[in-house]
Parts: sequence; C-alpha cells; structure tokens
Amino acid sequence: MSVTIFALAGALAVAGLAGCNDDDGKPVGFFVTSDRSATGNLGGLRGADARCQRLAADVGLGGRTWRAYLSVAADPDNGNRPTEARDRIGQGPWYNAHGMLVASNRDELHRLAGDADVFIDEFGNKINGQWPGSPLPVEHDILTGSTADGRLVAGLTCDDWTSSSPSRQAQVGHSDGLGVGGTSVPPANSWNSVHASGSCANTSLRGGAGRIYCFAAD
Repeated sequence: MSVTIFALAGALAVAGLAGCNDDDGKPVGFFVTSDRSATGNLGGLRGADARCQRLAADVGLGGRTWRAYLSVAADPDNGNRPTEARDRIGQGPWYNAHGMLVASNRDELHRLAGDADVFIDEFGNKINGQWPGSPLPVEHDILTGSTADGRLVAGLTCDDWTSSSPSRQAQVGHSDGLGVGGTSVPPANSWNSVHASGSCANTSLRGGAGRIYCFAAD
C-alpha cells in the first residue's frame, strides 16, 4: 500500500513539474488568456494580473510571477502615475506553450507582427481570427491600451481597466497579425496596437472577446 501511494505521489510531482515547461522543456513565459471578459472592466491592473496568475496556475505555471500586458494612466501602485505595458513584463526571453520563442527581449518583442501560431493561449490553442480556416467568431482583438512600442495610449484604457461604459474605448492589437480579409498591411498586423475597441461595454464589438496578454515577469 505504502509503495503504491509513494509511486502515485511521485508521478503527480513529476506531472506538476512538467507543467512548468513547454513541449520542448523551456519555461513557458507567455500566453493569451483562454478566458474572456465581456467588458473592459478587468478590476484594474491588479485584477488583470490576478487573472494571469490564476490561469497560469491552472496549467501548472503558478510558480512564476505573471503580469498583464496593459498600460494605465494612473496606477495606484505607482503613485498614481502612468504605467506602461512594456515596463511590466520583465526582460525575457519568453516562450509559448509550444516551445516557440516569442521574443528574446522587450525590443525584439515590440518589433514583432502578430502571428496565430505564436500568440496562443496557455493550453497551446490558437485564437480565433482572420487566419485561414479559423473558426468563428473572430476574437483576435486583444486589450492592451498601448502603442506599438508598448506605451500608454491616453484615453484608450477603459478608465484603466475599471470601466464597462459604452462611451469608453480601449486600444487593441491583433493576435494573428491579420485584418479584415486577411490583410497583413500595417497597422493591421500589429499584435498590440491596431485600433480602438469601439466600446468598453462590449469587447466583441469589433472582433474581440476581452482577452489579454500575460507575460512571466521573473
């Protein structure tokens, strides 16, 4: 009996450790959230970070420190000063759930175009978008509130991710790097800054689902 229990415990421990790495044994450091938010009210940066941490923990990645890629105009944890997405996510490198190197560092990250095979969720699933054969509905609009270089877009953060007002908007990027009809002409190819969402009351209005990007900052 004790041998059986010991063997089972060992197997569970190995399984837990395996969850900390991607398919190639590299530490997973990036994902698009698999869950959705109907509005732009994410509970502020703290709520968004907690969302990333929870989803990471659900797939065995909770041992890392996860941060949402979001910019705000007034961060209570930064003396109510602006905080920009690029400064929240650590230095890299970041690998996705399939072992692909997303980027080695922040400068490289902000030179990327979106890619449905790279910008995937924590389970390794592609995000519905404009890529060939994608299921509907389109959900590639990812909330960022940021410019292409990861800095604040003033007025486009759903009141710093606390508002579900129809009169507020958020800047979004395209996780697949594709616009209407599959165009990859800039700015439609940007993973983090393409257009305003249309409304903080309804994240699906222009092709989103209230998803965010999560990065391991440690």
